[in-house]
Amino acid sequence: MFKSFIEEYKGKNIGLLLENEPLSKHTTFRVGGPARCLVIPNSKQSLVETMKLINKYELPFKVIGRGSNLLPSDRLFEGIIVKCDKGLDHVEIDGTQVTVGAGVSTILLANKVAKCELAGLEFISGVPGSVGGAIYMNAGAYNREIQDVLVKALILDEAGELKWLTVEEMGFSYRQSILQTHRNWIVVEAVLQLEKGSYEEIMELMKARKVRRIESQPTNLPSAGSTFRNPLPHYSWQLIEKSGLRGVRIGGAEVSQKHCNFIVNVGGATATDIYELIQHVQAVVFEKHGIQLHPEVEMFNW
Repeated sequence: MFKSFIEEYKGKNIGLLLENEPLSKHTTFRVGGPARCLVIPNSKQSLVETMKLINKYELPFKVIGRGSNLLPSDRLFEGIIVKCDKGLDHVEIDGTQVTVGAGVSTILLANKVAKCELAGLEFISGVPGSVGGAIYMNAGAYNREIQDVLVKALILDEAGELKWLTVEEMGFSYRQSILQTHRNWIVVEAVLQLEKGSYEEIMELMKARKVRRIESQPTNLPSAGSTFRNPLPHYSWQLIEKSGLRGVRIGGAEVSQKHCNFIVNVGGATATDIYELIQHVQAVVFEKHGIQLHPEVEMFNW
């Protein structure tokens, strides 16, 4: 089946195909075993064609963005990794409304709209990842979330049909969206509603938050950002701190000395190191505080 898929995919010239591609090259943790195939569609229509081929050959698949919130296992993924990247990196600005492809970097987007004197994405200017991933997770910071600026999202469903879902239909809540219960749906594009602002004021706010981020987060080491969701009204980092877990290591994975809701790759970590450290933190926090921490990081192929 893989051989037939590969031959037909290459024949259609709809994107890049890499065989036995290490996922460590595609995750911000810098870990992960190889994928049987990794494809990067070169347009919206190419993504549709790619999914039709995957369904035709009944192959398992996983859609990823920039790998900033992802922990694949160390073993081979016997399926197709579909990476939304350069083929879905369009940005169209019409007044205060922005239409953006799912593969666009959230950081690059925030800077691009700032240059057009559009405010509203400052909160995500330091959140690594793609627009598609941000919508999937309802990413947020500084008491703002992607749902606050989203008008609608273009979704490719399991039947291969493209459909628009409004922000209300996306079922957003804290780090949640309808996409987490419809795993075969894919974000293709989004329409965001921003507002006019002052370039100088927007950039000043973004620069101040960048300084704060560098001072408070381990930005110099591979990580996936915040490891655990906050079990409100509690905060994960406080529970981890009170549990005496700051600096704890398993292999090359460490509970960050700088911000203990970050697990970082201090060098040579495997996905298993990180996975086991996540489980250890969960177990200790539950034992000491009776609170179950839930990972914000998405784990697959375990």
